[in-house]
Amino acid sequence: MNTQSNTKDTDSVKICDTLDKTVMGIGHVVMWTNGILIFVIILQVILRYGFGHGLVILEELQWHLYALGIMFGASYAMTLDSHIRVDIIHARLTPKWQKRWDLFGIVFLLLPFVVIIFHQSLDFVYESIRVNERSDAPMGLPFRWLIKSVIPASFGLLAVAVVSRAMRIIVQLKKG
Repeated sequence: MNTQSNTKDTDSVKICDTLDKTVMGIGHVVMWTNGILIFVIILQVILRYGFGHGLVILEELQWHLYALGIMFGASYAMTLDSHIRVDIIHARLTPKWQKRWDLFGIVFLLLPFVVIIFHQSLDFVYESIRVNERSDAPMGLPFRWLIKSVIPASFGLLAVAVVSRAMRIIVQLKKG
């Protein structure tokens, strides 16, 4: 029985490793948007203050790139366990109770939030695609639905990271 439990734990850890690699891989690709964001900001500043003519398309591109980094960065932070937590309670607990507290937060707070946002964003994105939404600004970016699609995609990826983290905590708690 113990050997079977160890095999299941090993399989769970392998699944977590695969899920984490996927999240990290996507995170490493998306992190390059920060470099592009810096370039776009510098270009917009030069155009606005150097030549007296900024571009609306660059303004909108800035918040699109920023959104990509923040939205996908949440799953990356969850995978690395580098997210912000309220340490007032967590810091006073033993390591075993810290894991239990983390699991409680994941199961009863974070996972329901992720599921609700993911589910609610689907209609939001569908409607944007249906009407082929674009920027209200005359020279703004087309295809607003594309950036809105980041919401369910990033929350789906966050769900993967959260499930992986919960599985790892459960395996650690079973080991003692």
